[in-house]
Amino acid sequence: MSIDKRTFQIDNQWNIIHLPEQPNGFAVMIIGDCSHYVDEYTSLWKQNTERANLIQSLKNQGYTIFYSNLYGRHWGSPSSVILAKRLYHYVMKHEILNPNIHLIAEGMGSLVALRLMEDMEEHIRSALFINPCIDLKSHFNHERQNRLFFKRLIREISSAYQVQVDNVEHLIDNLPSIKDLKAKTPVQIWHAARGVAFNFKDHSRTYEKRRQNLNAPISLSIHVPETTFNPARAFQAFFKNHEKLL
Repeated sequence: MSIDKRTFQIDNQWNIIHLPEQPNGFAVMIIGDCSHYVDEYTSLWKQNTERANLIQSLKNQGYTIFYSNLYGRHWGSPSSVILAKRLYHYVMKHEILNPNIHLIAEGMGSLVALRLMEDMEEHIRSALFINPCIDLKSHFNHERQNRLFFKRLIREISSAYQVQVDNVEHLIDNLPSIKDLKAKTPVQIWHAARGVAFNFKDHSRTYEKRRQNLNAPISLSIHVPETTFNPARAFQAFFKNHEKLL
């Protein structure tokens, strides 16, 4: 019987690799949003029907897919970026794959994806963002409007970045801005027009303008709930377009 997935730990964090029956040699790293989780037996991307269907569709096309629990609500912390890099190197060491990978990042996970694009741009083939959080400072200031959510966000950032609660505001003020991003990795963004945590204008639209200033490839699509959208087909087309150069 063939093995279609493997689970393992790095720094006490569970990780999963989904293995296709007929590998095409390309890999996709998924970096999930706030609700993302991975444990010894399963993950959000296996339990959620839509996400599980997307993984199966990509596997059917030959893609090897991997992701990590990544310390839970990491908010793009340095430790989560380091773990993502360690996961990448682990997968490259244990699987026969092209070293240049695709990224799928959802919500908060986009903060890690952006850092990977900056730090290891030569190994990131393309990046797909779904309802991304691009600017943590902007999200932080937006959440001030809801006292309950804002207190929780402060606690989560304090834990993720290992700073005292009283120092979180100072940390946020000194984070790099969108204007500091320089990577030109091809990017496609799918952002819902409403009903998502991260505002389209503050995140995706602002990042689109930065990419245009860099003369870097980007495509931004806005979707409403009534729109029929097949992510598997769209994602595969985007990936294929960026696999012409090995």
